[in-house]
Amino acid sequence: MSAPTTSRAGVGNPPDGLADPRESSRRAQRVREVADGVARLVESARRDGHGGRAPDGAARPDESRHGGAGSPGDGAGVTVRLVTPAEHEAVADLLEAAYGFEYTISESYRDVLRDVASRAAEHDVWVAVDDETGALLGTVATPPPGRHISPLALDGELDFRLLGVAPAARGRGVGTTLTRHVLDVARAQGAQRVVMNSGPQMTRAHRLYEALGFRRLPERETRVIEGEGGGRLHAYGLDLPPVEAPAPQSP
Repeated sequence: MSAPTTSRAGVGNPPDGLADPRESSRRAQRVREVADGVARLVESARRDGHGGRAPDGAARPDESRHGGAGSPGDGAGVTVRLVTPAEHEAVADLLEAAYGFEYTISESYRDVLRDVASRAAEHDVWVAVDDETGALLGTVATPPPGRHISPLALDGELDFRLLGVAPAARGRGVGTTLTRHVLDVARAQGAQRVVMNSGPQMTRAHRLYEALGFRRLPERETRVIEGEGGGRLHAYGLDLPPVEAPAPQSP
């Protein structure tokens, strides 16, 4: 578990939860930048013979879709997109249920989990949605280009926080889908590594990250957490191979 992020919510926000047009424009620009980066990855993978997909299951532009036939645990029928203001409360409920399902969480950390609006005002909060029912299945948060969302990340790294899967959606590969989406965002932003903290008791999450290639970074495990017997936060990292520039095309 990690420390709360700095919030700027409540300063100059429009009434009744309405979106600030300037913030919406900036967020749309960030989505376009990520989409353009992912599109370049997809095009590069197509030229290299990866069947139209970027390496390591990278996403298609604009949003990650995992539709079509597939086994229940492979993320089939799931789309990852940015949260909308109308979904903030539902995402807060999802995170509280996801983290409280197996772990004891303090009231201060519960407040962090539920403060989706402040998080979305400064960073990108993504949701995994069932293609058929529209139900929210999971969520994760990443920083915009050039910023970090936790004290763990260094220059050239992208970090993510608060990945959670609804208890009823476990076994569908939603956590893997969200983590791969984070890798897509990191590639599109030009990051060289993806890092994250995870509580020592979150063994299910540890297995997921390790299966995707993340490795422990013990030299960065300096933060001590409250509750659940305390202990140091685990730190994980995954190095991303550099994306080769596309070869010039003949007329």
